[in-house]
Amino acid sequence: MSFHKQSVLITTLFSLLLFLAQAHAAPVPAPPKIAATGHLLIDFDSGVVLSEENADEQLEPASLTKIMTAYVVLREIKAGSIHLEDQVLISQKAWRTPGSRMFIEVNKQVSVEELLKGMIIQSGNDASVALAEHVAGSEETFAKLMNEHAQRLGMLNTHFVNSTGLPADTHFTTARDITRVAAATILEFPEYYQWYSEKEYTFNEITQQNRNKLLWRDDAVDGIKTGHTDAAGFCLVASAKKNNMRLISVVMGTSSENARAKESQALLSYGFRFYETHRLYGALDPLAKVRVWKGDREQLRLGLAKDLYVTIPRGQYKNLTAGMNINPTITAPVGLNQEMGTVKVSLGDEQVTEATLIALDDIAEGGLWQTLKDTALLWLE
Repeated sequence: MSFHKQSVLITTLFSLLLFLAQAHAAPVPAPPKIAATGHLLIDFDSGVVLSEENADEQLEPASLTKIMTAYVVLREIKAGSIHLEDQVLISQKAWRTPGSRMFIEVNKQVSVEELLKGMIIQSGNDASVALAEHVAGSEETFAKLMNEHAQRLGMLNTHFVNSTGLPADTHFTTARDITRVAAATILEFPEYYQWYSEKEYTFNEITQQNRNKLLWRDDAVDGIKTGHTDAAGFCLVASAKKNNMRLISVVMGTSSENARAKESQALLSYGFRFYETHRLYGALDPLAKVRVWKGDREQLRLGLAKDLYVTIPRGQYKNLTAGMNINPTITAPVGLNQEMGTVKVSLGDEQVTEATLIALDDIAEGGLWQTLKDTALLWLE
């Protein structure tokens, strides 16, 4: 057989194999239609959005607000400003707060831990106000803290005026924004996040169940919070973890308790069925070594500031490719964490993620001889 015919045959076979491989990979269907005013489904680790509709529309959050209330309180605990065992004197305002409650009594003392559980598990508005007053002196001042944290977390379409989620003209968030504080809670406070999975809580000899029905329906679900007012409809932020893949779903403005659970389950099931998440590189792992000119050392290690995850259609992991774009000429001094290029990960012709390469070493300027030698070598290149 001639060389030309062999080349044609090899090319034809390669094209056929590629076609068969692509045909074998089942296409990902469109996400389910969700009966909600706004919704979002994201992967916790990669941040990839798997489904969304009206995710940036400003909506009333109802008791989803309490995710931020709890987050602010937990930040204060972490900072040492308050403690779980602190006793909180219950005010008239807290006691009289309408809506769902944990049934605290005016002028009685209740611990911060009990109030947090009453707010997280029982969705107690009275507990929310009591915690806000304990942290900041008043609920109005506490709301300013909530907004400061919202800005820091990138919740740019959110504004809080109370700690409960009771209706107010300028109290709003979005499906996308609320996932930010939910994810921050899971990431920063795993020891307290487990409270969101508790199915009931008893205080003052009154037992109330968690309103998140998915805790009973799906063992993978471990949080996070429901909400409801007449204006907001029925809302739910849910999170579930399967096989090292965590998803966060948000539905806002559904028609009933069952509807918010059903629509959330549909989103989570879709994400787990058709996608998979992988950790490709660890934070600060050396991914490359490069030449440094005019430094006290010639080798510089490069890596990433944080773990790099990808979320891709199921069965496509073997088809991922990665490449690095590194600054062509690196001259000392080089500072620790200085940006040095990028890592790009692709699936076929589509780039799925990109991360910044940073210096993992601190390299000072070299001596006179090293500088002269490297200057000459660079000139010859």
